[in-house]
Amino acid sequence: MKKINSLKIKESSGYDKVSKKILKISVPFISSPLSYICNKSMLSGTFPTRLKYAIAKPLLKKGDNENVANYRPISLPTSFSKVFERIIYDRLLKHIETNYILAVQQFGFRTSSSTEKASYKLTIS
Repeated sequence: MKKINSLKIKESSGYDKVSKKILKISVPFISSPLSYICNKSMLSGTFPTRLKYAIAKPLLKKGDNENVANYRPISLPTSFSKVFERIIYDRLLKHIETNYILAVQQFGFRTSSSTEKASYKLTIS
């Protein structure tokens, strides 16, 4: 329930047409079965196949909208896959931090870390 409620409300949705807004409204009814599916997925080590699908849409970066080179693709996964991704990410990060798997010198993609800290550490060494 916490993971679903922490999602930003957006009207966009994946191929299943379930927006995050609808997901938040239905959270009291779907949290138990969704939790069961997520736990089964984690235990089996497989991500549900239907949650791997996403809609790819072109998004105009800047410039002439007639030029194909001015677009970049964006992926619109299902709201359910976003919930699964967040749960898996949080569990994996907790495991990595608890067991000190990453080196102290790993600055990218970590909480309370940044390129500024990496640069500072490099200059004082």
